Amino acid sequence: MLDLGSAAGQVFVAQVIIVVLLVAAGALALVLLARQYSMREARQQSVTAAETFANSPGVAAALDSRNPTAVLQPRAEAARQRADVDFLVAMNTHGIRYTHPSPGAIGKKFGGPIGPPLAGHVTVEQTHGGPPLPGGSGPAIEAIVPVFRDDGSVAGLVAAGVKIQNVTRLAGQQLPIVFGAGAGALAASTAGTLLVSRRLRRQTHGLGPTEMTRMYEHHDAVLHAVREGVLIIGADGRLLLVNDEARRLFDLPLDAERRYVDDIGLDSRTVRLLASGDPLTDGVHLAGDRLLAVNKRPTAPFGGQAGSVVTLRDTTELAALSGRAEQAGERLRLLYDSGVKIGTTLDVVRTAQELTEVAVPRFADVAAVDLLDAVVRGEEPAREPRWQMRRTAISGHRDGLPLYPVGELITFRAGTPQALALETGRALVEADLRGTRGWQEQDPDRARGMLERGLHSLIAVPLRARGVVVGMVDFWRAADSPAFAEDDLSFAEELASRAAVCVDNARRYTREHAMAVTLQRSLLPRGLPQQNALEVAWRYLPAQAGAGGDWFDIIPLPGARVALVVGDVVGHGLHAAATMGRLRTAIHNLSALDLSADELLGYLDELVAHMDAGESEEGVEQEVTGATCLYAIYDAVSGTCTIARAGHLGPALIHPNGAVSFPDTPVSPPLGLGAALPVETATLQLPEGSQLALFTDGLIEDRHRDPDTGLELLRDVLAQTHRTPEQTCRAAFDALLPERPTDDVALLVARTRILDPAQVREWDIPSDPAAVARIRSEVTRQLETWGLEQLGFTTELITSELVTNAIRYGTQPIRLRLLHDRTLTCEVADGSSTSPHLRRAATTDEGGRGLFLVAQFAQRWGTRYLARGKVIWTEQSLHDDGAAPTAALTDALLDQWEE
Repeated sequence: MLDLGSAAGQVFVAQVIIVVLLVAAGALALVLLARQYSMREARQQSVTAAETFANSPGVAAALDSRNPTAVLQPRAEAARQRADVDFLVAMNTHGIRYTHPSPGAIGKKFGGPIGPPLAGHVTVEQTHGGPPLPGGSGPAIEAIVPVFRDDGSVAGLVAAGVKIQNVTRLAGQQLPIVFGAGAGALAASTAGTLLVSRRLRRQTHGLGPTEMTRMYEHHDAVLHAVREGVLIIGADGRLLLVNDEARRLFDLPLDAERRYVDDIGLDSRTVRLLASGDPLTDGVHLAGDRLLAVNKRPTAPFGGQAGSVVTLRDTTELAALSGRAEQAGERLRLLYDSGVKIGTTLDVVRTAQELTEVAVPRFADVAAVDLLDAVVRGEEPAREPRWQMRRTAISGHRDGLPLYPVGELITFRAGTPQALALETGRALVEADLRGTRGWQEQDPDRARGMLERGLHSLIAVPLRARGVVVGMVDFWRAADSPAFAEDDLSFAEELASRAAVCVDNARRYTREHAMAVTLQRSLLPRGLPQQNALEVAWRYLPAQAGAGGDWFDIIPLPGARVALVVGDVVGHGLHAAATMGRLRTAIHNLSALDLSADELLGYLDELVAHMDAGESEEGVEQEVTGATCLYAIYDAVSGTCTIARAGHLGPALIHPNGAVSFPDTPVSPPLGLGAALPVETATLQLPEGSQLALFTDGLIEDRHRDPDTGLELLRDVLAQTHRTPEQTCRAAFDALLPERPTDDVALLVARTRILDPAQVREWDIPSDPAAVARIRSEVTRQLETWGLEQLGFTTELITSELVTNAIRYGTQPIRLRLLHDRTLTCEVADGSSTSPHLRRAATTDEGGRGLFLVAQFAQRWGTRYLARGKVIWTEQSLHDDGAAPTAALTDALLDQWEE
């Protein structure tokens, strides 16, 4: 009954649709009529309630009383409940409510129109909401009427209303009746349909319309759609049924049905085959130029009359199709293999070699790839005046075969298959090279040798990527292989197009990798700065997958101190290298301010956060977040090393006895993620001869090795005595690095030195200006001890100015320290954190020129802040003659006065 292919099913569906439409129309009409009636009743009910309450005795007087709400609110609520309305509101002539079912709305302005009621008219409207009501707010029908005084003036207004949701209940109460009637009609139609269906089945002997339709459909399919010949032959030798395929295979006439098999023009062998009653399975029968596979079965056991059914299959066409299918399958497998085996690396030469290895021997006997020189170098391909290419890869090369060798530059002459293919941008096939004059004229001797050794067929395919030629691939076949045909061109072009994309990707990677490595190496230190505090060696190796953001630095600081820096920017390529350069420049600038390790990383964290936010606002996909850094300051006077790190691996410490440890140093979040948290530091006391190894994660991590295992291997490698930092770097790289690193590796090894105590002299200075002369004399004697008499004048002047400023403006304790190292360093420390500033004194100023003199005499000067106080330091070259002011300094001093 539910089958739409049967008459009963179609009748049933039509009845259901009619019943549903009638029920829907009835329900809609009922809802509309009930709503119209209910709205009219609601309008009448609202007007009646409002008029009744407005004309009630005492309402006008209550509105004019001092407290209308106290009088009217109880009466209004009682009247509202008796009138069965949702709200009854009394208000003054300004629309201010005196009553309302919700006390919170009393005293507020009424939202409806009050102009017509104030003029004496009754107004009825539909509102769309208002103050909350006891049953919930919503659209309502409200009536507004005036309240008249005895003299006819309007004392106020009364509004009454009924919510629309309450007036539509009548329709909802009557809908079940409509739906019940519809369900009954649907049940009656279902019963009638069942009776009709049973009647039809009795008349068709159990076969329904669906089965009969399916039988005719199958009959037509066998006759016209089946690609296998079918013949049904009766017991008397007549053809009862012949489909189109059997008619084609035997070349039967159109009126073959109902005729005897020996009367339709078949040969005697075919007549005997069809007329025989013997069954046959997969028999082979030759009919004309067709080789047929024949199956024959009797029909009697299956309820029909005695006869047979014959099925025919043309194995000639199947064999041809099988051969083409096998070849197509092999080509598909070869294309699949090309997608897997070509482009496994981002190396241009290796990608070209992979193309030739895939093609030989499954498609060609010999294959060669020629690329433009610019492509091999990673540059943009550009057409040259002549087609010049360099032989890049060969496969299938046989002994004595005179092919151009790998590395040779080839210029294709006009008229050769390669030049024609490059000009047209399409593959070109030469089935027989012996008749190809253009190819032989390219190099007659070489062509003759290739023909003598069996090469006879060629396909030349240009390698095109993004519409630009990047190279050429040649496929050759030898004497024992069939010549190339036109059918091979499309496959050769498909294979070459896939390879061209891989070659271009490798070229672009080569260019970007070269640019990134060049940029990164230009941003890294090119040599070791001059300093005596540490003996330093370093190693840096970019990843094979692309230059990254690892960096290191050695920054000399005043006071026989050196800063060691190692950092890592997550990622590879130009973005990581450029970010590394920005961070390294920032660290140099911050180090020039002589900041402490924790303060420097704090500023660097804030800088990275600003960089990240700026790039995010500009829509840059790659963000800076992910940089780590370790910053260590070594003091050669005290032998201490202060370390601060942001998300970076801690250092390894090699003691003079060869023991290796990884000091426990506090770690802060990576740069840009610190969220303004303070950076913690650790101070290590390093014996002279210790080695401090700073490294990035690429040294210890690998795809086959976890960091903990890498640290243990590093410990074993570093646990050797009497190694120089250079030997330590070499041993670590030899033992830990894989053949093809997947990440950048930076290693910095520093052996500590401690300044000889004879090179350091310190004085405690009282807060007495008279002590300046004594200090000046002691400084002069110390310089004579060090053999630096030539610096006496300038050093006395610098010392005098700095000590005088400390006594005058600083606080205790005040100390003076001289360091005799590569330079002469003078340091004056005091307990004040106020730093002096260089300025040009006015002509009327009595002071302000001392720091100017210090800056002129010293090679460098600056301020370093301590936990408590500061240090003003200067540096003087040991080879400068400071006996008297230079002419430039004299001019600078005279410039302080205009007269």
